[in-house]
Amino acid sequence: MKLTQLAIAGLISIALIGCASSNSGGVYTREEARKVQTVKTGVVEGVRQVKLEGTKTPIGTGAGAVVGGVAGGSIGSGGRTSAVGAVIGAVAGGIVGAMAEEGITRKDALEITVKLDGGGLIAIVQEADEAFNLGEKVRIIENGENSRVSH
Repeated sequence: MKLTQLAIAGLISIALIGCASSNSGGVYTREEARKVQTVKTGVVEGVRQVKLEGTKTPIGTGAGAVVGGVAGGSIGSGGRTSAVGAVIGAVAGGIVGAMAEEGITRKDALEITVKLDGGGLIAIVQEADEAFNLGEKVRIIENGENSRVSH
């Protein structure tokens, strides 16, 4: 029984990691490919480390509830005790699963403030997968929905 629970938990972790989307400045969606994007230039005025919250989908809650329900149902010798244990385990597992999903998919990010060459000051938050330095010349790439800072 414990081996089955561990296998289920492992599969859930892999699924959650696979569902995480990227907010990186260097990652484009398939829909963004081959579309015209506007480019502005500017100078980095500030860089601040921030966190991108993790995803909150029904996957983590549901998977946790299943694992918790199975684990809780194995308590007792059957009947009413096992049923109560399954319900309590499912509720607790759902809560833990939701928290685990959010924690696993949380990412480090940067808030990059840019003084545009044409005037104006903007800030963009994106994953911290590239370094930006104060005074550095950068490009702001916009497609109407998303913006990103690029070297």
